[in-house]
Amino acid sequence: MGNRKIFSLAFLLLLLTLLLFACNNDDSADSGTDTGTDSGDTGDSGDSGEEKVLVFGRGGDSVSLDPITVTDGESFKVTKNIFDTLINFGEQDTEIEPGLATDWEAAEDGLTYTLTLREGVMFHDGTEFNADAVVANFERWAGGDADQFPYYGSMFGGFGDEDGHVIESVTATGDYEVEFKLKRPQAPFLKNLAMSPFGIASPTAVEAAGDSFGDNPVGTGPFTFVDWSRNDSVTIEKFDDYWIEDEPKLDRVIFRSIPDNSARLNALLSGEIDLADGITPSDGATIEGDDNLQLFERPSMNVGYLGMTVTREPFDDPLVRQAMNHAIDKQAIVDAFFEGRAEVAKNPIPPVISGYNDNIEGYEYDPDRARELLAEAGLPDGFDMELYAMPVPRPYMPDGQKVAEAIQSNLADIGVNAEIVSFEWATYLEKAANGEADAFLLGWTGDNGDADNFLYVLLDQDNIGSNNYTYYENQALHDLLIAAQTEVDEDVRNDLYMQAQEIIHEDAPWVPLAHSTPLLAGGSNVVDFKPHPTGSDKLSAVDLE
Repeated sequence: MGNRKIFSLAFLLLLLTLLLFACNNDDSADSGTDTGTDSGDTGDSGDSGEEKVLVFGRGGDSVSLDPITVTDGESFKVTKNIFDTLINFGEQDTEIEPGLATDWEAAEDGLTYTLTLREGVMFHDGTEFNADAVVANFERWAGGDADQFPYYGSMFGGFGDEDGHVIESVTATGDYEVEFKLKRPQAPFLKNLAMSPFGIASPTAVEAAGDSFGDNPVGTGPFTFVDWSRNDSVTIEKFDDYWIEDEPKLDRVIFRSIPDNSARLNALLSGEIDLADGITPSDGATIEGDDNLQLFERPSMNVGYLGMTVTREPFDDPLVRQAMNHAIDKQAIVDAFFEGRAEVAKNPIPPVISGYNDNIEGYEYDPDRARELLAEAGLPDGFDMELYAMPVPRPYMPDGQKVAEAIQSNLADIGVNAEIVSFEWATYLEKAANGEADAFLLGWTGDNGDADNFLYVLLDQDNIGSNNYTYYENQALHDLLIAAQTEVDEDVRNDLYMQAQEIIHEDAPWVPLAHSTPLLAGGSNVVDFKPHPTGSDKLSAVDLE
């Protein structure tokens, strides 16, 4: 009996232990359903020790994650956080500050710049950042062409031994010192170095990856690349050895592509994403009225425009281009689609840029005058054309399709039959750059706060086939823009840029539409997000409460 009692008691204790173990396992399984890597996890970790994951909803996918190969803001939105530049811009302006270079010195003649580099910086692949790495990057860029590296040619006048190429040599004069020698002075040279395309890449990774480097980028930035699911999401994660102490604050950032404006807003309202750009002006009041959200205004430094490819008939005739300018009711477009958060454009540069020519009288909305100009051009009955409408919202144009429809209606009033066409974003840019569009909607957010970055980059003959999608060329304009680049006296530069805008106004390769104040929105838990006027936002200081 005694043995049986002992056995029964032991058996009961065993059953109780098994039951407790099973209960604990069930509790653990239940709690696990709230974790994981789903892109809807907004990472609101508080003090729980969980990962801080910020999900950034955007209107389109990146074209490449190798910043030197692209010109689009969606690519730079990601690469800004993977790569550092030699020089930084201010937190919300384009004043230059130290970056990978801690100091710089310019010779009096403006032909030599010596940069002192930051020590102890590592690339994500474990290799060291030093002067040789800087030289390797510039040798790679200078050895390319406009198809490979469009921004390099646009900002530094060409490649290799080409006459217009500004940079004569880049030399490592010490382990952490680099000397740039220029063929001629370039006033915005240091500001150019701060631009997103010139993020410094790991030479080791570039050599290993070759043409596929844009699919697996390696820089020195606050975040390392993890994964890219095309047309869906890009994931980056915290670089533990980043050279700025206590940054980044976030463990991961997921950039989600949500092309539809309403779907992106709904994702924000439901908490699926933490930040959203491309907020339409009409939704601004909704954001401001929700205590769980906050509205951000990006400092305005952009222009949205209708470009006309001047090598295609009938846009090879300036009378036709002037007619297009008179035919489009820009004020109505701003009123209908920007809700007071934009101003009508008359020049290719925004008023905040030094050298803006406010004395120019914009083309008035005047359909009668437009018809007269078409008649003078031998087109009294109008003509047929294709009008490219952007497939994604952009800061300078929140809804390209609706703007295209408004333009289509305006053009019909003067006998021009515009068929609206569109393509996936990367294809759209490629076709426009190749001169395949009759006319196309596009825009530009300034990269460095200098007039050169608008007028020379977008409308000079040196940049045909890269950023000059209109294929417009004018030798007198070119001479003015090169003179303005070379001139170091700011007043003289401004006068040259004002003259340049008069030429562009008369030749009319664009219909400048609007300078917008782009809107973004985020959850109330997003801390220290500061939208940058260039459109490239560094997220290293951003946190989640």
